[in-house]
Amino acid sequence: MALLTEEMKTKAEVYHGDEICREKLNLLLAEIGLPNGIVTASQEIEEYGYVKGVGLVWLKHRKKAEQKVADNVVVSYDTVVSAYVEPHRIRKLRGVKAKEFLNVWVKLTEIQVEGRGGSPATAELTITFKTPVGISRSFPVSAFE
Repeated sequence: MALLTEEMKTKAEVYHGDEICREKLNLLLAEIGLPNGIVTASQEIEEYGYVKGVGLVWLKHRKKAEQKVADNVVVSYDTVVSAYVEPHRIRKLRGVKAKEFLNVWVKLTEIQVEGRGGSPATAELTITFKTPVGISRSFPVSAFE
């Protein structure tokens, strides 16, 4: 998990139990402009923590899980996932990997939503997943809604 100091812990909103954690996570994702489909529905969330001042968020799950997403990409979530969030972006992501047709797992470190092409009213929103070495892959946001 990201570096969590005692000072941060005292400022964190922490919730336990899948229902309330999922509700809080979905509210946060909506607030920062990301689709809630980027988190698997089959994975039970035991703890959700959020330090609003610095944007640190973490999730603790009962067990690891995998989710198939667009274009035969499989995303794996560890038992602890942490990241820093800001509008339209998740950065310093830990505990999430993806694999595509070569069956090689690659750590993901950033997720970003951007508009592509056309006027702002007709622009297709894309979600881009980035790795530590700078490789990225983009999909339509609609694939995660």
